[in-house]
Amino acid sequence: MGNPCVPNAAVRRLLHVDSDVHRETTSAQRAFAEWQGRPLRNGKDVQILRELARRYAEAAAADIQDQRRDLWRRHNSLERTRPLLYMRGGSCWSEILDPQLRCAERFYRAHERALRQRLFVGEVADDSVLEPWITQRASYVLPPHGHWGPEVKRIRTQDKHGTFIVDAPIKDLGDLSGLAEVHHVIDEDATARNVCRLHDAVGDILAVNVDRRPFYSCWAADISTDIAYLRGLEQIMWDMSDDPGGLHRLLGFMRDGVLRVHAEAEAAGDWTLCCHDNQAMPYAQELADPKANSAPVRRDQLWVFCASQELTLVSPAMHWEFMLQYQVSIMARFGLSAYGCCEDLTHKIDILRRVPNLRRIAVTPRADVRNSAEQIGEDYVLSWRPNPAEMVCCGWNEDHVRRIIRDGLEAARGCHVDITLKDVETVQGDPRRLKNWVRLVRELSDNY
Repeated sequence: MGNPCVPNAAVRRLLHVDSDVHRETTSAQRAFAEWQGRPLRNGKDVQILRELARRYAEAAAADIQDQRRDLWRRHNSLERTRPLLYMRGGSCWSEILDPQLRCAERFYRAHERALRQRLFVGEVADDSVLEPWITQRASYVLPPHGHWGPEVKRIRTQDKHGTFIVDAPIKDLGDLSGLAEVHHVIDEDATARNVCRLHDAVGDILAVNVDRRPFYSCWAADISTDIAYLRGLEQIMWDMSDDPGGLHRLLGFMRDGVLRVHAEAEAAGDWTLCCHDNQAMPYAQELADPKANSAPVRRDQLWVFCASQELTLVSPAMHWEFMLQYQVSIMARFGLSAYGCCEDLTHKIDILRRVPNLRRIAVTPRADVRNSAEQIGEDYVLSWRPNPAEMVCCGWNEDHVRRIIRDGLEAARGCHVDITLKDVETVQGDPRRLKNWVRLVRELSDNY
């Protein structure tokens, strides 16, 4: 493997050895110097990771990956293609992957899990793209108790797989003094150590991609997820009527925090082409392709994803007033956006048209596919997510799956459709269902 931790361009850029993008250099360079030349730790774990990396590198180099890239590029740019299939999984990953894990050390085990997951996705043979790199996320400096300041207490059941209730910390909208003014701060020492460890292990097999996007992105930036933890979901509903001014102040504080962090990351050069986010394959003709360790980019060169599952049951007008208008301020700074995760947006597509760069809309198990399709037309990608319980979670009935998929495709006829299997809680010990689902759906969708 050569000398451990010989810094490739990505590592050197991370450690600020030959880059003037970042202001602070000494701490990361010191961490690199301390690590350089040390022997690999836990050789057995490294060998496990290296074998998986070899298998993954071979799969990622297959010609089919470029074919899939081209399909997604055209599809997300509203050109006519066959419906694309995307298997995201869900909690079933623990059921499928955990029995296979062999690495003892937590750091290596996390990367082993990621590689095994991507290899399984490759075997499922949907339209997922296997990218030829392995990613190490940056480590962040956050407020000590919770990433918005106050601690969010979760009161759990005794069942390790059970749920929890939340003791929301903001009891009074008149007092937001406990909230932190958030910033984009990377722990350079911890990040450098992690990157060097991963590079030591597999850097000669796979490019080690360093993801320095802000901590406050995706679910930590859609406002909706965190405000429910901070204030309480039911209480937010009351606030819309009882104290709309107080709720607007809290929403404005969170929006401004996300915008501040995103701008700081852009100024630091920490948005790169690995930071696309759209709950699918982030290829489009209007934007540059994902790339490991690219030069810094602006937000308007990237996809952004946003959702508000928590406001599913509020009216379109209240959804706009108490969430979407704040999210638009964040989303509009990106190149293209995707909206929706598990919430029913059937009656909110009109307000989504106010998102200036919107390209993808989620049509979820609770949504009316036909009604949604009539509103979406050819203006956006219709990302259909059939109910996983009816697909693979509660038995396997090919005739039932075939009927649902056929009816959904017929309802969405004329739209730019992709089909996502997500939020799969279980496959009841039979992971073959996921492969069979892709096979069956492809039989139907390829002729759509």
